[in-house]
Amino acid sequence: MSPKKEYGDFQTPESLAARVVSLVDDLFGTPEIVIEPTVGLGAFLKASAERWGDTSDYIGYEINKAYVDLSRKSLSQFGVQILHRDFFNEDWKCNLARSSKNRILVIGNPPWVTNSELGQLGSKNLPQKSNFQGLRGFDARTGKSNFDIAEWMLIRLMEALPSDGAIAMLCKTMTARKVLRHFWKKDGGREGSRLFHIDAKVEFNVAVDACLFFTTGKRSDDRVAMVYADLDTASASTRFGFVGGDLVSDIDAYQAHKKLDGGTLTYTWRSGVKHDAVKVMEFTRNGQKLINGFGEAVEIEEDYVFPLLKSSDLGNGRIVIRRSVLVTQRHTSDDTTEIEQKAPKTWEYLMRHKDILDGRKSSIYRDRHRFSVFGIGPYSFAPWKVAISGLYKNMSFVVVPPCDKRPVMVDDTCYTIPCQSKKEADLLFELLSSVKAKVFLKSLVFADSKRPITIDVLRRISFVELAHSLGKLDELKYFVHSQSAGDATELQMPLLMEPNQKYRTIACTRTLRPGRVRAVEV
Repeated sequence: MSPKKEYGDFQTPESLAARVVSLVDDLFGTPEIVIEPTVGLGAFLKASAERWGDTSDYIGYEINKAYVDLSRKSLSQFGVQILHRDFFNEDWKCNLARSSKNRILVIGNPPWVTNSELGQLGSKNLPQKSNFQGLRGFDARTGKSNFDIAEWMLIRLMEALPSDGAIAMLCKTMTARKVLRHFWKKDGGREGSRLFHIDAKVEFNVAVDACLFFTTGKRSDDRVAMVYADLDTASASTRFGFVGGDLVSDIDAYQAHKKLDGGTLTYTWRSGVKHDAVKVMEFTRNGQKLINGFGEAVEIEEDYVFPLLKSSDLGNGRIVIRRSVLVTQRHTSDDTTEIEQKAPKTWEYLMRHKDILDGRKSSIYRDRHRFSVFGIGPYSFAPWKVAISGLYKNMSFVVVPPCDKRPVMVDDTCYTIPCQSKKEADLLFELLSSVKAKVFLKSLVFADSKRPITIDVLRRISFVELAHSLGKLDELKYFVHSQSAGDATELQMPLLMEPNQKYRTIACTRTLRPGRVRAVEV
């Protein structure tokens, strides 16, 4: 394994370090102690020593022995102390409290890598496993439990930072937000929290949204941070913060439409089907034949086969059903062994690929019926849906009708609102396409996120308040009251489009059952 991969190693150019130190001097003044927790080649300690000279003390920590030797040699003239230490084994509260001096500046560039990436590489350069984010149940067992190593490190450093101290760290913008959210949710804000965008492509030749994250150790009731376009307080800025139990990307836009916040019991957002075995569970069509991901012609009963829209279909406006998916359950608790009697060809197919299906790595399949899928329930089989891709920034959504009288599924990176009729889907689409809804939802979304649209964001919008503000409350009440309790009137994740834009329709151009071919455009 290369050291660059194991240590998330992106050495900071000296010119960038100098610009950061100059900015920190304007924000914080002269520190009494400068600490760099992951020294590398020592660019930040060098820039700090050149800026503040003998007025400050300088201490660095570094796990890579080669870097320790190089930085000790290059920084010896500045009286810098370099310690050969592992960040994850250090007691940072003790380290930062050891001195009687409180104006501590913690500065640097921690690893730009996630815990799962290092785990897959077999690296031991990891923090001790713990659910430090406080996730529960399903979230703790899936993607939400993955985190940047820098996130864990920054949280530990901020917990140890004295009130007169400050932190200035280069990191992914998303990491900085997560760190602030952790403290905003747990024990309040920090004074002077700011994010200054940097061009990571120019500085590090990586395509990632990155920033200088600056904050102080002084507690505050104000859960807001300023965001600047570059390393200059005079550059264009916006504000994001913590409102209603979660992050808001644009405080000002949010305040103008905050009445829409609060969610509703009227509809429940749901994610799409998750199976983690694309080559086995998804098919294309060649005439009446199903072709799996191995290029095999598959002969199975159509009872468990449904039309499928992928995130790329929704995000790119491809509205023709091109794929199918094998759905083994109506609910995640269903016993899949009944397939053997009801659809023997399907069961034989599943058994033929049992090694792949039994070998799915996600822990969500443990202690479940064999060949189970997730993101499935009565809502999945609603005849109509309003759908959105969570991976695209264009924020446009579509009305999804049934295809050949079969409900259309979406994959697990998409979200839908199940509806019982075209009129209901049209109404929800109209509400979500309104200017009010668009501005509100955009105020919650961070465009640089890997999945800009999340189910947590969508669940914040109140359909009752939205319908009321648009004079559509009576129409909404009609559909809500027409549904019996517990049926498929539940929400899953939508996408936003321009106001007054008509929804895109789905064209079904495939055979679902032998002898039945229909081309449908509604």
